[in-house]
Amino acid sequence: MPEPTPAPSGASPGAATAGKPAGKPSGATIELENLTKRYPGNPTPAVDCVNMEIKAGELVVFVGPSGCGKTTTMKMINRLIEPTSGRIRIDDEDVTDMDPVKLRRKIGYAIQSSGLFPHMTVAQNIALVPRMTGWPKGRTDARVEEMLDLVGLDPGEFRGRYPRQLSGGQQQRVGVARALAADPPVLLMDEPFGAVDPITRDHLQDELIRLQHELHKTIVFVTHDFDEAIKLGDRIAVLRERSHIAQFDTPEAILTNPADDFVSGFVGAGAALKRLNLTRVRDVEIVDVPTATVDDPLQSIFDKLRAGTTNEVLLLDRHRRPYKWLRRGDLMRARGSLARAGTLVHDTVTRDATLRDALEAVLTDNAGRVAVTGRRGEYEGVVDMETLMNSVHELLEEDRLDAVEHQHRLEEQRSQQTRQEQEGMPPGEPEDLS
Repeated sequence: MPEPTPAPSGASPGAATAGKPAGKPSGATIELENLTKRYPGNPTPAVDCVNMEIKAGELVVFVGPSGCGKTTTMKMINRLIEPTSGRIRIDDEDVTDMDPVKLRRKIGYAIQSSGLFPHMTVAQNIALVPRMTGWPKGRTDARVEEMLDLVGLDPGEFRGRYPRQLSGGQQQRVGVARALAADPPVLLMDEPFGAVDPITRDHLQDELIRLQHELHKTIVFVTHDFDEAIKLGDRIAVLRERSHIAQFDTPEAILTNPADDFVSGFVGAGAALKRLNLTRVRDVEIVDVPTATVDDPLQSIFDKLRAGTTNEVLLLDRHRRPYKWLRRGDLMRARGSLARAGTLVHDTVTRDATLRDALEAVLTDNAGRVAVTGRRGEYEGVVDMETLMNSVHELLEEDRLDAVEHQHRLEEQRSQQTRQEQEGMPPGEPEDLS
């Protein structure tokens, strides 16, 4: 049975990022050369001659129809599936003939439904690969604490729990922590968020974006959800059957200039709105609002409302997480208690959330705003409908100008072709007007 979590390079915890200037990749390049997989009895290869180069520190998403070979291609990178032919190079090292067990211990692996061992605690699951590779107990224990903190779980609260005692989202966080525990340069993720509810999935995606912003691993991520691919990927490989590459480009390039009808089918309608997945909440203005905590006296909260420029206060819990929105009328009805006063905060976004996430949250909020939180859920500010709609209008205007420019180029090419025909010149390639 293959190891469920792969990983270590033998470096000390954090060694991949220690001493590196901020923003430098700690990942490794991956090269696939004529990578092919054939199964006995099937004349058609499942994966046919894939050639691809993935840069160090890049998050590349494989997306394509069911059965196109995207998961098979990814699993050949750590040889959970052995290639029939072709080469795999990681940082210029040909790993095709390497001991596959040793290879997997240098590559993190996260799957749908986390794949945690149910009879092991959270700490034991995370420590699995470091212990298998001979890390001493003190170093392993410290790494478990570090990984839990990295994925936003309190070590004191979660270390001793079993997977059955965790929510689906918490299990996936532990699965990612386990995949990263031995500090691998490469992380493979096979639809890791596909089995959780949409809200939890959005938050897990935001968490992965934040982690990648800090760690700069090389990540290969498989999904069937094109919106998820746009949100997460530095580049997206749109795959046809047998993993033939239809287009391998940035999300923005694929949205604005799909290679053919097959790719256009994945983009679907509303490309301008999909581009909201390319902009993060951290890229727009986040405003502050008056806040109070559940321990503040009612009178002080009332004084804040009366003195403020808005008629509401955001009530925070004892961990400074958004709890309720309070209006002046709510306090008049509170009668000495906040228990029944105000409106509960049902949704928040992080700075790494996309503007599409924020817009969806704002549209479900009667007051047209959403609280922005940090990695532990603590309040950081608010983004409102006006800010988001301004961003939407800017994107729509960019698309309109791009469409006008594209039309002008087509007209220029047609005019040039007409001139050549009138002058009796042999038809040729129109000059490059890009």
